[in-house]
Amino acid sequence: MPNSSIATMSLRLYNTRTRAVAPFQPLTEREVRIYVCGLTPSAEAHLGHARSFLFFDVLRRYLAHPRNGYHVTYVQNVTDIDDRSIAAAQAEGTTVEAIIGKFYGHFKAGMRTLGVREPDLEPHATQHIDAIVDMIAELIATKHAYATDDGVYYAVKSFPHYGELAHRDVDELLIGARIAENEHKHDPLDFALWKFAKPGEPSWPAPWGEGRPGWHIECSAMSRELLGVPFDIHGGGTDLIFPHHENEIAQSESLMPPHSHMANVWVHGAMLNFDGKKMSKSLGNFEPLTALLARHDPLAIRLLFLQTGYRKPMNFTEDSIGAASSGAEKLRRAYDALTAVNGTGANAELDELVAGANVRFFDALDDDMNTAGGVGVLFDVANAAPKIVAANAGAAATAARALLEDALGVLGVGELLTRDVVVAEVAAVDPATIERLRANLGDAVSFNGESPAESIALVVEARNAARKSRDFALGDRLRNALSAEGIVLTDGKDGTTTWTVSGG
Repeated sequence: MPNSSIATMSLRLYNTRTRAVAPFQPLTEREVRIYVCGLTPSAEAHLGHARSFLFFDVLRRYLAHPRNGYHVTYVQNVTDIDDRSIAAAQAEGTTVEAIIGKFYGHFKAGMRTLGVREPDLEPHATQHIDAIVDMIAELIATKHAYATDDGVYYAVKSFPHYGELAHRDVDELLIGARIAENEHKHDPLDFALWKFAKPGEPSWPAPWGEGRPGWHIECSAMSRELLGVPFDIHGGGTDLIFPHHENEIAQSESLMPPHSHMANVWVHGAMLNFDGKKMSKSLGNFEPLTALLARHDPLAIRLLFLQTGYRKPMNFTEDSIGAASSGAEKLRRAYDALTAVNGTGANAELDELVAGANVRFFDALDDDMNTAGGVGVLFDVANAAPKIVAANAGAAATAARALLEDALGVLGVGELLTRDVVVAEVAAVDPATIERLRANLGDAVSFNGESPAESIALVVEARNAARKSRDFALGDRLRNALSAEGIVLTDGKDGTTTWTVSGG
């Protein structure tokens, strides 16, 4: 159970199967077992693939956080044999192993760059053929599956609860369903568990004939073998609800006692669009994950994802990542400013503000992993940093720093606080500079008692935002105002802007 001495509320999660948010209760005390459907690396991964794994990385971190105190076993599979990988290998004149190795290697490098922790277990389907064959044999023996001339199929009508996860009626699903000419299944909804080998395709021995597993049975067999059933959380993207996860349930629960569920909670993350459209090579908006990570700050990408609830579709644009980059630097600057506070005094108002922020941040995560609300709380702390600095409130500064360290660690962007940055020589800034900037810029920048360094950073932020929105007149005005005060800007190739004092 959660550590009640720390937690004030219990984590609540939306369960796709029940369509309700409910308190999360592990099946085994202090342990949580998670299975997330991983990549089919038959081509380059894109940022849409990454969004789901980024979310489950945060969920995993929070479950293991002292507030919850669970020992988490996280399994994420690799579908290393399927029709697409075979087709890709044939098209390139190479092996399936070479295709999987290349694209999965690129994906893994991207996950490391994004700070996604390694799975505890990372099963490849081809390494668990025996478990898959054994499960198919059980399904045949219990009349839930049958062999034909082209493979082995699951009999959907043998499972009365089919469609409950996706909330679909079997009769409606049958409308328009058909059996392809090259298939020998008995019913249009039946799906392949084992596909008999075709010339030149990889294959493995089985009692009913040489072949390879279907996609759905791989996850059912590997989750059962590695975690046991039932387990706590099964996750993936919303695109997997039907038919993949629906078929997993049918396969797994057919072999379980009546009224048992293979997973206690089903958690699904929404899809990512690019400039308002689904990412697709045919639409010309496909960009490999590796290319995006070469152009953008990976911590800003994480922060951008966290500012949208995991169950809400999200639209990725160049402007949105620019804003997230500015937000990331704002959090880092606030932390640096708080670190510089040397006072030890208490300030009741500021102490209460930080304590309240701590409660609100974790309450947001407890509310179905509302990372958007949690990030909003952290920006509230960043906005309060100038007041804490001005009051030299040491107790509030220490508590605020601790909150930022703890919270950003849970969110997987804690590196923001420690990465190398170019720091200007603040002593070289004339304190009167800020008053002149305020008079010169009027309402273009909202100053609120920041230090000289923070005030200049606000102007730089506003100038970069103006440029991104193509308001070049405002951007030039802001840069010129800084130039008049001897502040020189340098725009880096990575999209960041640093400043120095002329002659400093």
